[in-house]
Parts: sequence; C-alpha cells; structure tokens
Amino acid sequence: MHDDAGDDRAGELAGFLPYQLSVTSNAVSSLIAERYRKRFGLKIPEWRIMAVLGDAGTMTQRGLTAATVMDKVAVNRAVKLLEERGLIGRVPNPGDGRSHLLALTGEGRAIHAEVMPLARATERDLLAGLAGDEEAMLRRLLAALRERALGLGSKTNEGPEQG
Repeated sequence: MHDDAGDDRAGELAGFLPYQLSVTSNAVSSLIAERYRKRFGLKIPEWRIMAVLGDAGTMTQRGLTAATVMDKVAVNRAVKLLEERGLIGRVPNPGDGRSHLLALTGEGRAIHAEVMPLARATERDLLAGLAGDEEAMLRRLLAALRERALGLGSKTNEGPEQG
C-alpha cells in the first residue's frame, strides 16, 4: 500500500533547513575525513580537536567542547585517544591551578601541519562550484545562522522572540 502522507513528510524533511545543514555538514566532514583518515588514522572528532588546538594553542576540555560544538562525551573520548597516541598533552593552567590545558605535542603539530593543506585543498575543491561572491555570501549566512542559533539556545523560558 502506498502512503502519500509519508511521501509528504519525507519531502518536508528534505526541505527542512536544520536537516539540510546537518546532512551538508556530515557530507563535507566525511569528504575531508576520508582524505586524511587512511594517512593519519584520525576520525572527525579527533581532527576537530586537533584543528581547534592548532589554532588556539591551548584550551581546557570544557573550552574544546564549546569550540567544537560536540557532545562532552565525544570530546572526552577524542581527547583520550589523542593523548594515548601522543598527539596532545596536558599542560598546567596558569589561570586555574585546579585544572589543566590541552595542547598539541610536537608530533600533533607536525600532523596538523600536514593535514591543514589537505583540508584547505578540499575546501577549494568544494568552493570551486560557487560563482563570484557566493563564497563570501555563504560564509556570512552561515555565521549569521550560527549566531542566531547560539542566541536562541541561550534564551531561558522567555517564550518565542517577538519581532
């Protein structure tokens, strides 16, 4: 028996912006990960941690969770694996003696330096399909959506925003 209502719901999902963003993010992340997984043995969460630490230098695990917008369990697991591989290490936190900071080790920095050009090349490949100022527009729109989502997520029980 054919269910037309099911088809309508599937169509709604395909056009649902959060779904489109999630599927696009997963496709892009998978493409990049596929290009360096075999060579470096890194999965997406592990690479995200390394990428953030490569930019930031040092960060707490809580900071990594916020910066990567990943679940704290996934961050914890990735940090543990990276520590076991000797790619990140713990350093004292001068701002809080009760905690520590995470940082790339020498080997971690070397892998980061090799992966970044590969990731940038993949980015160029993806963006080559866009015309003219579409890349700048895409970046602006993504930043605006991210900020809006973060703002809405931080709201308390105020109810829907009026506007």
